[in-house]
Amino acid sequence: MSAAPPRPRRLPGDPDPRERIARMIRVDHAGEYGAVRIYEGQLAVLGDSEEAPIIEHMAEQERGHKATFDELIVKRRVRPTVLLPIWHVAGFALGAGTAMLGREAAMACTVAVEDVIDGHYAKQIEELGEDEPELKAVCERFREEELEHRDTGLDHGAERAPGYRVLSGTVRRATRFAIWLSERI
Repeated sequence: MSAAPPRPRRLPGDPDPRERIARMIRVDHAGEYGAVRIYEGQLAVLGDSEEAPIIEHMAEQERGHKATFDELIVKRRVRPTVLLPIWHVAGFALGAGTAMLGREAAMACTVAVEDVIDGHYAKQIEELGEDEPELKAVCERFREEELEHRDTGLDHGAERAPGYRVLSGTVRRATRFAIWLSERI
């Protein structure tokens, strides 16, 4: 059996292991909260459309993700981000705004967000290694469901949205920025 590769040394200013885990839980909680709000915004506009059951299914999975992180916030005594009131409004506005552009734009929003979240969870899974098996398993399971959402969006016309590249790029950048802020604030 070979030894695990050495971990990189911490540099001054790097978070200690406990803070690193707290940041992961904080940002994932915020992200799942924001995802629920995005789908609620989409449903407010597209609730009577044929896509509504698809969106509701994804929203229900996100509610389950959020509930898990609600529990981890308490169990691990992690301070949630102070930005939740902003994500409450911004998530709903993003969902409703893209849905107002049409069902394909709503799906393009889903694809863009979930694509970023895929990379985010993949990075966390790699960082967690074998030190945090419970949290790693949660991230792995949720990543699979987020990839399912991305694929659902692609299957339902995301790439046919008017201005897909611009819309998708804007949502991706906004999502990365929200992740960066939520880890820290």
